Amino acid sequence: MQTLVIPIVPELPRLLSAPASDTAWAVTATLLGAAVATPMTGRLGDMYCKRRLLLISLVMLVAGSVTAALSDSLAPMIAGRALQGLASGVIPLGISIMRDELPAERLGSATALMSASLGVGGALGLPAAALIADNFDWHALFWASAGLGVVALALVPAIVPESTVRTGGRFDLVGGIGMAVGLVSLLLAISKGGDWGWSSGTTLGLFAAAVVVLLVWGRWELRVGEPLVDLRTTARRQVLVTNLASIAVGFAMFAMSLVIPQLLQLPEATGYGLGKSLLVAGLTMAPSGLVMMATAPVSAALSKAKGPKITLMTGAFIVAAGYGLNIALMSELWHFVLVTCVIGAGIGFTYGSMPALIMSAVPASETGAANSLNTLMRSIGTSTASAVAGVILARMTTDFGRTPLPSQDGFKVVLAVGAGAALLAFAVASFIPRQRAAAPVAEVAAEAPVAKASAGGEPVVGAPAAGAPAEAGVATAERAGIAVRGRVLGADRAAVGGAAVTLISLGGQQIGRSVSRSDGSYGVDAPGAGSYVLIAASEGYQPQASTIVVAGEPVAYDVLLSGTSGLAGVVRSAEGGTPVAGAVVIMTDVRGEVLATTRTDVLGEFTVTDLVPGPVTLAVSSPKHRPLAQVVEIGGAGTTRVELELRPGAQVRGTVRGGGVPLSDARVTLVDAAGNVVATTRTGLDGAYAFPDLDTGAYTVIATGYPPRTAPLTVPGTGVDDHDIELAHAGEQDTVG
Repeated sequence: MQTLVIPIVPELPRLLSAPASDTAWAVTATLLGAAVATPMTGRLGDMYCKRRLLLISLVMLVAGSVTAALSDSLAPMIAGRALQGLASGVIPLGISIMRDELPAERLGSATALMSASLGVGGALGLPAAALIADNFDWHALFWASAGLGVVALALVPAIVPESTVRTGGRFDLVGGIGMAVGLVSLLLAISKGGDWGWSSGTTLGLFAAAVVVLLVWGRWELRVGEPLVDLRTTARRQVLVTNLASIAVGFAMFAMSLVIPQLLQLPEATGYGLGKSLLVAGLTMAPSGLVMMATAPVSAALSKAKGPKITLMTGAFIVAAGYGLNIALMSELWHFVLVTCVIGAGIGFTYGSMPALIMSAVPASETGAANSLNTLMRSIGTSTASAVAGVILARMTTDFGRTPLPSQDGFKVVLAVGAGAALLAFAVASFIPRQRAAAPVAEVAAEAPVAKASAGGEPVVGAPAAGAPAEAGVATAERAGIAVRGRVLGADRAAVGGAAVTLISLGGQQIGRSVSRSDGSYGVDAPGAGSYVLIAASEGYQPQASTIVVAGEPVAYDVLLSGTSGLAGVVRSAEGGTPVAGAVVIMTDVRGEVLATTRTDVLGEFTVTDLVPGPVTLAVSSPKHRPLAQVVEIGGAGTTRVELELRPGAQVRGTVRGGGVPLSDARVTLVDAAGNVVATTRTGLDGAYAFPDLDTGAYTVIATGYPPRTAPLTVPGTGVDDHDIELAHAGEQDTVG
């Protein structure tokens, strides 16, 4: 869709009987439609149904293509191109479905290829569009795109499974309208500023409106309960810096598409043009699309080995090198083939790494919205590249007869700007954090909850809690020597013997001192009612200071100490040793109480601090893998390190049919060999069901919808096993495939 109309842009004024300034909307309308639809479809897909939104996007594509194919005037052409732009959400929606459905080992290369298809489609579409335009009526361009859309519409429900990861909630309509108005104002000013004049009232007004509307929209998104775009997630350093780098990469990619076709088609008499046809120009750029496809799995492999940050920086550097090479080599056809392949390789690396960076920094429930925003950032970069290149080439011209044409120096300046944008992306990407720090187990406040006697004289037992404020209030008493009793406990709630417990006044004077017994119990006496500071310290633990309020009755107060030991580790897949990002790591003590919960970063690493020496149980779980639990002995000091491997889980899926027709809303239950219910689900509109993350072994599937039917099945190993169920009326035989 990006390059579909490029072959006929010079002919559109004649074909549509409209001025050239108006026919330019055939390109602008698609850009604006994509800007509005991409973030909204990503969010709606996260909330409701990714595959359904994917199908709706394809319907928009077909509808837009048919509308444009039937048009012979400007208005329906613009409407059709706008509808085609509304289909741009297919890329982030596809990446989101992949994250939910594919095994972890295949996810990197698959999403890299899907992301790179943004560049592949443009590179391969140009020669195809030129071939159709040269040999058929121009309407055939849009009939061809409609046909491709129909093929996709047929294949998606047949092949693509429905994702069960959904956020639910309500759609932020106000946020959607605000974002649409702000982005349309911004992109319209960028794309049409050259035609209207950069200092014209219309252009400046649109820029001003974009700033105001987007600022108001941002304030709204921060205050609303269920925002269209979670700006707090977007503001995370990894997401924010990746999106900024995406703008620069989008700029760098599109500069090639603007310069090279023109150089190839300009007359040889200019001294720098090659005088080739549009078809030859398209075929010259086509290999770059194939190179992007080839480098996508290489990009994924590099991301696994070194991290997606290194992949993004490598790709940006290759793009910059390609532009530098083009400045020196621009006189032969093979020069341009070489240059486009080098730049295409760099784009394949950059586009392949961006989804990995985004997905490793956001929860699965926000994948669609986050990837949509990243796609939008690339579009802003390409729009800016078009505007900047247009200004440069319009200012730096040479006379060819009576016709002004862009000069060779003008093209070299645009190429240099493209190289600069790629180097800017390289510099920005260097600020992406290589490792996210895991959240600490607990933060112990300087002041813990205060124990005070109740009005009825009943003592209240308090214990320090993370971040809990101290209670206020002081009761008076007439007698001295009021007992303060309790226990000293570790973070695992085990007794800490031999801990020094000191009671001091608010002025710093020591009032009493005690050493905890083997059961952790201690006792000190306060001279009277008032506020005091209780300090507890023991070797191997962080000291704890707490404010307590003594009234007229004895006070019971337990002290909770945090350890000084730590645990760090890395979680990898047992197949290939790939780091598992976003895995949930849960640590429990010997009694099963949870001590800490964290997640692995993009490198599969995690860190937990403030632990007490001794054995703990470490449980790790991740989508597409079987959970793992093992005992780890925490050392007396320093950080204990572990390496964990997760085995990919098997998946059972299939379709429930009755009389050969898929049954929706049929209840399917999976029971293991011991008779335990493993999972229960309901079929979708297409009768499909799925059970992920299964162990090998024997199971029984129970399907209801007609009279209940049971069928045994065996899960042999990892991967996906298909088991279709045919339900029958009473007296008929059910089958499992």
